[in-house]
Formats: sequence, C-alpha cells, structure tokens
Amino acid sequence: MRADGTGPAGERVVAAGSTARVLVAAAARALRGVDCADLGHPPTLARFPGAPEPVRRAAVARTAGRVALPVEQAVEVDAERVARWFVDQYPRRRYPGVVLGSAHGAAVHLAIALGVPWLPAGFEMTVRWTDGAVEDPRAARDHGAALAGRLLRGNTDVHVRQVHCPASRGALAGATVALGVRWQRLPRAYARFLAARLEPDASVLLLRDARTWPVRDDGRGHSFQVGCPASGLDPVDFHADSPALRQVLRSAGGDRSRWDPPDVSCARAQAENGVEAGFELGAREWTGRRGHPLHRVLFPQPEVLSAATADLYRGWLRAAGKTGDRLVVECGRLLDPWQVVRAGLVPYWCENATRRSVAAAEWWLAGSQPFTSVDVLPEPPGVPSPALAGLPQWLAVAAFGRRRRALDRTAARGYPVTSVPTRRATEVLRNQPYDLPVPPPLAVDAALAALRDGGTAQGLLVA
Repeated sequence: MRADGTGPAGERVVAAGSTARVLVAAAARALRGVDCADLGHPPTLARFPGAPEPVRRAAVARTAGRVALPVEQAVEVDAERVARWFVDQYPRRRYPGVVLGSAHGAAVHLAIALGVPWLPAGFEMTVRWTDGAVEDPRAARDHGAALAGRLLRGNTDVHVRQVHCPASRGALAGATVALGVRWQRLPRAYARFLAARLEPDASVLLLRDARTWPVRDDGRGHSFQVGCPASGLDPVDFHADSPALRQVLRSAGGDRSRWDPPDVSCARAQAENGVEAGFELGAREWTGRRGHPLHRVLFPQPEVLSAATADLYRGWLRAAGKTGDRLVVECGRLLDPWQVVRAGLVPYWCENATRRSVAAAEWWLAGSQPFTSVDVLPEPPGVPSPALAGLPQWLAVAAFGRRRRALDRTAARGYPVTSVPTRRATEVLRNQPYDLPVPPPLAVDAALAALRDGGTAQGLLVA
C-alpha cells in the first residue's frame, strides 16, 4: 500500500467475474429497481486444445495480462478501499437490515426479499505469475506467499487464502495466482456504512459457509489449499495418482508427472468461502454497541441455503397473493435478483455446473410441490472437468416443470467450454410475464422462521 493510503481502485483489484463482485453488483442494482443488463462477460478461462505449446502459453499469458493484477499493483492493494468500493455501490438511503458473509447467490436473493444490501466478508484477486506452471503448486505457493507477505504489511487486519485449483481455473492456474483476501475484523467502511444507513433496531444477518478443506497455514497471515469444494472434486482427487487430476491437467496443458503439491494433510480448516472468526466477532461487537440484533446462519453445503431460500420465496410470494409456482434455476454468475422479483419467480441458485450441485437441485425439486414452469440457466464454466454435469442432467432439472420446461439454448451452446455474460440471465428473465406489484419486503423474523422451517433438517443452523 502506498504511503498516502491509496492503491489500485477497488474495481481494478477485485477479480473480474468473481462471485462476490458479481453478487454485490446484482444486489445493488436490484435495490435500485434495475436489472443486470449491463453486466458483461466474465474473463475467459484460457483453454486452447490442439494448439502448439508456444502458442498456447502465449495465449494464456495474454489472457492473464487482461484479467490479473501485475505484481507491483497487487502489493499496493488497500483492503479498506475495496470495502469502500463495495458499500459505495448501494443507494444512499436507510435500510431495515443488512446481510453479510460468504458469497452465495441465495444470500443475495434473501437480501432483496428483505429489501437490504448484501456485503461480502472478503474478496478475490488474481495476480500475474509470469513463470508459472499449472502442474507446480509448490511454486504457486511460494509466489503467493511472497505476494501475501508484502500485501499484509499494509493490511494487517486481513488473512490471505491462496487456492491453486486447475479443475476450476484451467490453464490460468499456471499464469496467475488466486488470492482470497478475508477481513479479520469488520472493515471501517462497513462500520461507517451500517452506522449511517441502518434504521434503528435493524437486524444484521451473518451467513457463513461451513465447508472445510485440507489447508496449509504457517501462521503468518497466508494459507494455501490445493483444489477447492467448488471444483466438484474431493481432496483425494488432487493426489498425483488420481484419474480425475490426470484429466484436469491434460485439459489445462499440464504435466501430471511433475505434480508435487506441498503437504496439506496436517489439518482441515474452513474453505476459501468461509468467514474469518475476527470478522464475525467484529460484527458482534459492533451490533452489541449499537443495539442491533445479530443473527447467524450457517450452512453445511451451498444447496442447503439455496433450497431454504427458494422455499422462503415461495411462501413470501403466496402470502402476497401470487402463485409461487414458477421456478428459475440459476447457476454461478447467471442470476438477476431484480428480474426474479419483478416476474414473481422462485429462485434456486446452483453454485456451479458440477454434477453434485445439479443433483442437489434435482433432489430438492423431487421433494417439492410441483412447479408449473422451470427455467434453467446453466453457466458454462469455461473449462472442462470430470466433475461437470452434462446437458442431459440439466435437461432433467428442467423436466420437473409441468407445463414449461426450458433450458437456455445460448448457455447450452458450446457448454461447458464457452463463457456467457451475466446479462444473459437478464435477457432470459425479461421474457417472463410481469407479476407486479412486487411483494412488500419480508420481515427479518419471518425470514429467519422460514429458513429454520426449510433448512434445519438439512443442517442449516439459524441462531
């Protein structure tokens, strides 16, 4: 960080296409009554099958140059400035509450039903790794640790979680390093925003992803994990003799024989989408001093929160005299909270296009009251993986609609190795009939009761 407290602007720092970035943008637009028509493509994950090695590496390097921070800018990042950029996107008015925590599409839908902002507990940044290799996680860790050490000198209240995952990032895992910066206290910008924008006695909801993963943490503010839960693979799949890893590295242009990750078997810790204990403590201390109720919602898997929020929406819509029998299954960055409430839809959010994520949607649908229509928006991840759902599995989700069964053809075209902009969700949902007026905002107590009713049996903890 520079001596004057400035550094790269938040818009430049937060990884383009990262979940937290897209969700803040979508939530801020929805609270303005605006859709996501201006949200474009995520960065293309570099994959060049059949190209000569020099050509492939040059193309990956060009992609990394467009989407990643250079090292000299990365070490000047001011995490407080990023927090200010997040809060500045929201309309300047008083709110009856706020939702904080792990990045999750259903958390944003919950926030919009309550009429409140959503703010993440951290952000992702990608930094160039000019001499990197996708099959060399040891070198990735060394590069990331050096970056983190310099970044932490100017940002003492954050923890840096590095994730090396060729299964979810493809060839870019060998040209950039992914650093998750998580606040270990409530950022000052958040505290000022809450003090100025919350109504008296407004509630604060803290949502926390409770998934764990093998992590190496040397206690200096930087931790490292190979692979991630969002890849749809298990930790064992990132061992050198794994058939899944063989497929992943082949697709990313890596050499499996050189795969030798650092030892991370010593402990499991919260995965990359978790919330630091210091952040939660800071939120608890702030709400205690100001007299605001704090409620915690912990979910063991993303689909648990997705299902409970979908059930909540159905009840909210029906209480307002709407049918609540039209479903949209969103995926990753393909979502539009404003169009959902404008059309009176029930939203179910899949974290990604993995078989596990899609199967969870199928199981929830099988146990739910039937929907008249089901629209499915499968986000192509941009990279191939043995963990991905095929189009037939997505079609099986759409088949739960009694009258309308729609799988978006644009998203399906070129699946899974193309990319589709967030605004594609807007284009699809704009074709849904209007169902106005929008129901009045849901009360926090009613939302918490609905989450308990819909999620407790699946492990959702509401306190």
